[in-house]
Amino acid sequence: MRKDLGAKAYLYPQPVLIISTYDEDGNIDVMNAAWGGMSDYKKISMCIDRGHRTTANVLKSGALTIAMADSEHVIPCDYVGIVSYNKDPEKAKKSGFTFTKSGKVNAPLINELPFAFECNLISYDEKTEIMVCEIVNISADERILDENGKIDLSVFHPITYDAANSAYVELGRKVGIAFKDGKALM
Repeated sequence: MRKDLGAKAYLYPQPVLIISTYDEDGNIDVMNAAWGGMSDYKKISMCIDRGHRTTANVLKSGALTIAMADSEHVIPCDYVGIVSYNKDPEKAKKSGFTFTKSGKVNAPLINELPFAFECNLISYDEKTEIMVCEIVNISADERILDENGKIDLSVFHPITYDAANSAYVELGRKVGIAFKDGKALM
């Protein structure tokens, strides 16, 4: 028997995105954003409140990096989501993350998070608060790549946000082969 849960933001899996920007003085801001995903082959769309310092930074600079949070860094990834730069400008430093300037866009990469999109802003809708970004490059630490240069999820442990339980969950085991397994029904 099914049960109605109402209209809620319960999309599974929901990536945990860690956005990094520079402000006009070169200070780093970093935040956790749970409402985002791929919207085209080279686009990421996210719902980000206009009141965030990160939003203001992206609108001014036109650039950001979006790292995938992983299970090894749950504490600092959660921290940058619960502390506002507007209240504590030292939050990037206090997170324990270290940063390197992206070589592709005017935004910092988080050294500890091994997978990140380097992006330029395409648009931001003030009414819906939807930000659309163009992926310029994907930066991946070699330690999460297999011998063929592909992401190895046995080494890289991205997390998903479980909104129903206010939890972070590590992505799990391989259960099939995309674009192949369904052919059994053809």
